[in-house]
Amino acid sequence: MAGEVLFILIGGVVIGLLGKFVAPGDRDRIPLWLTVVCGVLGIFLGTYLYVDVLGGRAGTPGVDWLRHLVQVLVAAVLVMVAAAVTGRRRKPR
Repeated sequence: MAGEVLFILIGGVVIGLLGKFVAPGDRDRIPLWLTVVCGVLGIFLGTYLYVDVLGGRAGTPGVDWLRHLVQVLVAAVLVMVAAAVTGRRRKPR
């Protein structure tokens, strides 16, 4: 159980940072913890979309790269929404 939670958190960091990198616009306005939350949600929602909605299956043995691509894209959308809603404002000069 603890290993699964740790794996999800590490995956959330990786997917969240990749989503932050892929997302257009000013993404650096959200804190790291919110990026991790977007990554974890991206893992769950991306897997749901890929498997249940799109009917995706692993085309090759090993790593399912298409599923991870969908997860990163979902995390990128979540990062953009989080940046728009709760982003830090910069001080005017």
